[in-house]
Amino acid sequence: MPPNQHPIAATLWMAGAIASFSAMAVAGRMVSGVHDTFEIMAWRSLVGLGIVGVWAVLAGRLAEIRGDRLGRHMVRNLCHFIGQNLWFWALAVIPLAQVIALEFTSPIWVILLSPLLLGERITAARAVSTVLGFAGILIVARPDFAQVDMGVLAAAGSAIFFAASIILTKTLTRHESVVSIMFWLTLMQAILGLACTFADGRTVWPTPVSGFWLALIGLSGLGAHLCLTQALSLASAGFVVTVDFLRLPVFVLLGMILFSEPLDALVIVGGGVILLANWISIRAAGRASRPQDAR
Repeated sequence: MPPNQHPIAATLWMAGAIASFSAMAVAGRMVSGVHDTFEIMAWRSLVGLGIVGVWAVLAGRLAEIRGDRLGRHMVRNLCHFIGQNLWFWALAVIPLAQVIALEFTSPIWVILLSPLLLGERITAARAVSTVLGFAGILIVARPDFAQVDMGVLAAAGSAIFFAASIILTKTLTRHESVVSIMFWLTLMQAILGLACTFADGRTVWPTPVSGFWLALIGLSGLGAHLCLTQALSLASAGFVVTVDFLRLPVFVLLGMILFSEPLDALVIVGGGVILLANWISIRAAGRASRPQDAR
């Protein structure tokens, strides 16, 4: 086993991530008929901001919050804000399994955007991964060009904006701590959410029931990213992505049990093709990062 690899501990953290993502998806579906996506994002971000602020104070890490890269934070958080709004909107109109399968295409979009934003080149393995990824998208979405499904487009669009957010986060982590990134994430997205909430002229304040679901969205969103980050620190990205794929059957079961959604075998098949595409890309990146043996 490679050094610093702890697959059992990483699996436990990934179980927490899957549970958190599942809770956020169910909670998002439960409030979608009461609150619009801007309101969901505003309250989610306010809950997250409170948690991050308390964490930074108790851990003595407030000094890590820096303001010298606000422009880059703003672009990153605008991408994430748009992607998250599209994701919550898609949750309300298409099956949970279809949303998560299309979300798994984010690494494919990272491959396509990296040459533009990071100057990275597309290798043969990445090209194969991209082709497979789009084949998976076609299997999952099964587009009807005579009648466009806006829910599918929203889910696919969220993956593109999540990919841009991932790349911009990567550039920020070279200079900023997790505390600083999470602080500006929650603060800026709370401001964007509140601005959009009041701008549309229709604001629905939380009720005791919807307030519970909104708080759960905020808690589970932060919990998911914490668990995922911990898992990545304990195991390879390839291992983590493989375990993360269990979200798809979990979402299938949740959709069937809670929302009477039918089982769609092609979503599972397409998700598997997308997983294979991600695995090929990650394996190739892992081999490229290893030092060459001395000759």
